[in-house]
Amino acid sequence: MDRHAAAQAIEAFLRALGRDEPELAGTGERVAQAWAEELLAGYAVDVDALLAQSVLAGTSDLVVVRDLPVATVCPHHLTPSIGEATVAFAPDRHLVGLGAVAQLVDAFARRLALQEQIGRNVVAALGKHVSPRWCACRIVLRHACMIARGERSHGARVETVAIAGGVADPASIHDVLGVGR
Repeated sequence: MDRHAAAQAIEAFLRALGRDEPELAGTGERVAQAWAEELLAGYAVDVDALLAQSVLAGTSDLVVVRDLPVATVCPHHLTPSIGEATVAFAPDRHLVGLGAVAQLVDAFARRLALQEQIGRNVVAALGKHVSPRWCACRIVLRHACMIARGERSHGARVETVAIAGGVADPASIHDVLGVGR
């Protein structure tokens, strides 16, 4: 990433919008730093390596990790979406460190990605590395692009669920994930 060019582009963007107030001095650099170090940090995470070092032999009937914080940026409007995720899986022969589950969600969220894509990526990565009987990811976000512009739908939450594997009864998985709550 060329942070200097990004900072200059932000400064040019603000000028193009007719904004050059004194309090905006340095905004380009601060914005470039936020994008490079935080908002797009997921691109620097090698998800395969993260999970490969966190998988261990073992089993359980069910593993559910709830209330994982999610902060992402809408690729259509470059506005933030904030909320939480729940990841559930039924281990077959392998478990994964719970911290790795949180890091996995964060790695996919801190990219320019649609909410649906984040959940599908989490499920696919767990399927690849842990080979559970089934796995699922529920994400509930409040989208600034819905709140601050357009529809101005204050209080709206968007809920998506990605499920993979041999699920006999998807409704029971929805119960585990807390869908609709």
